[in-house]
Amino acid sequence: MSSRRRTLLATGLALSAITAAQTAAVAPAHADASTLVVNVAAPFRPVTHVAAGGLYGLIEGERPANSLLYPLRLRNVTQPAPGVRQEPNGQPPAGDALLVAPQAEKVGAAVSIRMPDIYPDFPYRWVSWDDWLGKVDAQVDARLARTSVSNIEGYELWNEPDWTWDTAAAGDFNAGWARTFRRVRAKDPVTPIIGPSLSWYNAGYLRSFLTYARDNGVLPDIVCWHELAQDPSAIAGDVAAYRELERSLGISPRRIAVNEYAGTAAVDQPGTAASFIAKLERGGVDSADRAFWYEYGTLNGLVTNGRPTGTYWLYKWYGDMAGNMVATTPAGQAGLDGFASYDGTRKIVNVVVGHESGANTVRVTGLSGLGTSVRVRLESTPASGRHTAVAAPTAVWDRTYAVRNGEISVPVTGMDANSAYHLVIEPTGGVPAYQQRYEAENASVYRAERLSSGSASNGGYVGRIDNSGDPRSDSYVDFIVDVPSARTYTMTIGYANGTGATATQGIAYNGGAWSTISYPPTDGWGRFGATVSTTVNLPAGYSVIRLAKGSPYFPGGTGYAELDYIELN
Repeated sequence: MSSRRRTLLATGLALSAITAAQTAAVAPAHADASTLVVNVAAPFRPVTHVAAGGLYGLIEGERPANSLLYPLRLRNVTQPAPGVRQEPNGQPPAGDALLVAPQAEKVGAAVSIRMPDIYPDFPYRWVSWDDWLGKVDAQVDARLARTSVSNIEGYELWNEPDWTWDTAAAGDFNAGWARTFRRVRAKDPVTPIIGPSLSWYNAGYLRSFLTYARDNGVLPDIVCWHELAQDPSAIAGDVAAYRELERSLGISPRRIAVNEYAGTAAVDQPGTAASFIAKLERGGVDSADRAFWYEYGTLNGLVTNGRPTGTYWLYKWYGDMAGNMVATTPAGQAGLDGFASYDGTRKIVNVVVGHESGANTVRVTGLSGLGTSVRVRLESTPASGRHTAVAAPTAVWDRTYAVRNGEISVPVTGMDANSAYHLVIEPTGGVPAYQQRYEAENASVYRAERLSSGSASNGGYVGRIDNSGDPRSDSYVDFIVDVPSARTYTMTIGYANGTGATATQGIAYNGGAWSTISYPPTDGWGRFGATVSTTVNLPAGYSVIRLAKGSPYFPGGTGYAELDYIELN
């Protein structure tokens, strides 16, 4: 929501209650000696950085700077309406979705449009249906006119209707949703619709809304609610309850967006944020955005005066993850928790833990593929707040552990419940100096599908990559790569092409000119091993490489090809 602090005042919560909630959020949830179990042999989804996003995360003028955003590998940002008039926390209107979309595209992020932020006040001040539908028309027209923008993920029709919808003036919300839905669809039948964007998971409200939407043909493509508690322990139950609600209503599974998460006392605490991310990943949400509580231009407190805060490094560790997310099992929904990944091409395990104090243990199983001993590094990042820069994480120690029966137990002592901790586990023989292989399923995927195959590198690939000549539905994959030096690299592409004839896609990087990649036919769909190669001239550091069947400024590819990975040498 635009200003949760104003929300609290509007709903009449006493300041003392807010203070008590904030105090409770920083207290350790459990006594010492909790254990988090990580099973490297139990992947459950490709790394897509689902919780790396922010409400009003970007503003005009490319703030925060791209150099700070690339390492985070943002999944999504939810931005205000084209022509925004919303004034969050008394700040001037900013963050127009269509104006910041080009920066989001540069750093691999999709953009969702929050339509009611065309109103200046929060809670929104209803005028009339003619006024609202005119505003809806203007926003959709503005989006359709911006043909160079192809990373719009959806229209969010309203925000927190459970308390911001003016029933007395506008009528029943469900009927109003249907009226707005149809108005958008009359102009734009392609772009997904997001809702109902409740302020919290309210099972009764959702049941009524979804039943009405099902019966009237106005179901959202992406179902959305907020998780704004100071503690994330309810998330697992909320997601499970929603999936059961879908089944009970006979509704096909929708993507889930939690486009505001973490309360005022939690959002700047790396330890608590780690627990939020862990539960959002395990829950299977498609995207999740850090809540907006304070200033524009900081990516919700990750940056201060152009420098990282302590919480930034937690999200940097998250952004560094590749391969598959692997199972993490905490002792309970409260207390010690974390998330982990395994990059099978580099044989690196990353584990991030937090939300507990004292001496605790991370037990890592499924490590047989890394040899009889492993190098383990531990680093930490503090809860510095949103105004204190932290130049880098703190290196705690660097040790060698013997692997017995495929596992190790790593004590993490002296933990602060508000800080976060990062374990990097790799073979003692070392790993490549830089990441050379980038899996397609880990990339930013637009209007194509992540699929699985036993013959694919790391088990996943991207298929159903299509071209319609329309930037709202064209398919492409953006790889964010990081190379150590400026030079010409050989780029090898793993692919499959079951058409029986040569297929083509476009390739462009860093906003440069397009060229064409040809994919000779292979043994069939989802059967990998074939490669083609080209060269790319990259600067040192981060670049974005796009492989597209259709994209702005590219006339379109031919035939069909599935993407397994790219590799830079």
